[in-house]
Amino acid sequence: MLVFYKANLVFLSVPKTGTTAYEAALRPYADMAISEPPMLKHAPVYRYNRFVRPMYLKVCDTDLEVMAVMREPISWLGSWWRYRQRPFMAGKPNATHGISFDDFVLAYMKGNKPGFADVGSQARFLERQPNGTGVTHLFRYEDQPRLQAFLTERVGVTFELERHNVSPAMPAQLSQDVETRFRRKFDEEFALYDSIPTG
Repeated sequence: MLVFYKANLVFLSVPKTGTTAYEAALRPYADMAISEPPMLKHAPVYRYNRFVRPMYLKVCDTDLEVMAVMREPISWLGSWWRYRQRPFMAGKPNATHGISFDDFVLAYMKGNKPGFADVGSQARFLERQPNGTGVTHLFRYEDQPRLQAFLTERVGVTFELERHNVSPAMPAQLSQDVETRFRRKFDEEFALYDSIPTG
C-alpha cells in the first residue's frame, strides 16, 4: 500500500496485479509505504477503511481517493497457480506442483478451499463498504499504459518499472467445461472487471 498525501491518493496492493513493481518504483515518492506484513501490504478496502482511512481523516481532515488494479479473473488465478509452482515451494502445503490448472480452479470453486487454492477474491478485496468507502480509480492490469499515465500525472513523477515476484512461465489454459463453470459461479468477478473503463 502506498499513500501519496499531496496527491490525495492511496494505492491499494491487490495481490498478483504487479503492484510490487509499482511499490518499488514509487516508494521514494510516497508519504507512507506499507510493505510488511502481507496482511497490511495487501490490505483490502475493508481493512484500509478500518485502520488507515481514519488516521488521515481524523488527523489531516482528508479522505483520500483510492486506486487499485484488477486482473482478468482467469489470468489472476493462473498467476497464483504458476506462482505457487516456484521451486522453493516444493513440498509446502500451498504448492501447486503436480496440480493441473483445471484442478486448481475446481479447488478454488469449493466452499471449503484447500490451502493451495485459498487465494481470496478480487471482488471482495475491492468491495465498497457500507460507509461508502471504495475504489475511486480502478484499472485493468492488462491496460498498463492507462495505469502508468494516471500515476505519472497524479503523483507528478516519471518512473520505470522492473519485474518483481515473477511467476514461472507456463501455459495456464482452462478446459471449456471448467471455464464455463467458473464464469457462472464467479460472475461478479467478471462483471467488475468488465466495468473497468479502457482507453
